[in-house]
Amino acid sequence: MRHRHKRRLDNTVSMPHRYYEMGVDMDTVKLSPKYQIVVPKRIREKMSLHPGEMFEIIGFEERIELIPIRPMSSVRGFLKDLDPSFKRDERDRV
Repeated sequence: MRHRHKRRLDNTVSMPHRYYEMGVDMDTVKLSPKYQIVVPKRIREKMSLHPGEMFEIIGFEERIELIPIRPMSSVRGFLKDLDPSFKRDERDRV
């Protein structure tokens, strides 16, 4: 499926990123004079974000990524259905 570029009022172009094609939520936000952004409601709700939460911020090439810092207790049990048994062959041994 081909996506069109969004033409904005300030005559810049927002080009769709590969994440958009993968079904990842993507939106356009504006940087305030105090260098703040607002996370869109749809993403806040989907990721259960709340005021005051901490994030790691990563600047990589021409993009910025925000990663919520979650307590370790929030990942408890996420591997419960994992089958820990596996066969090792002789090539795996040192």
